[in-house]
Amino acid sequence: MNDFLDEKRREISDRLKKLQPAVDEYRRLEAAASALAGVRSSARAGVASAVSGRRGPGRPRGSGKKRAAAAARTTTAAKPKRKATRTTGRRRAGRRKGSGTRAVEALALVKGQPGITIPELAAKMGIKQNYLYRVLPGLEGEGKVSKRGRGWHPKS
Repeated sequence: MNDFLDEKRREISDRLKKLQPAVDEYRRLEAAASALAGVRSSARAGVASAVSGRRGPGRPRGSGKKRAAAAARTTTAAKPKRKATRTTGRRRAGRRKGSGTRAVEALALVKGQPGITIPELAAKMGIKQNYLYRVLPGLEGEGKVSKRGRGWHPKS
């Protein structure tokens, strides 16, 4: 009985050794497949774009399939002319200009260190300078800060 069990243990062990490389390869392929699951190739992206009507990267808005179909319909039918209407004074959707938390943070830093420059502000806030070149003139337009030379000062 011992000989039979030893023989079967050896057979199982040998078979496991032979199958181990295949198991390792399976796991590597499985990991690669899951990593590639979210990535589309450029050839497939173009096909999917044409089929779904979505625009490709670098394409302007409205350049998808839906827009082309709508343009084809309007060229065949007569377009009714619209009257020029005045805006009703409704606010645009979204946040008010200069109401973001970055603007508040920038204003607090300007109050804490009058004469601070945009590069210094960007370094303290941990953001890029180009954002502040839009935010600070907005705050200046609201009368909250003023620029003297290269530095920004709070208005009192």
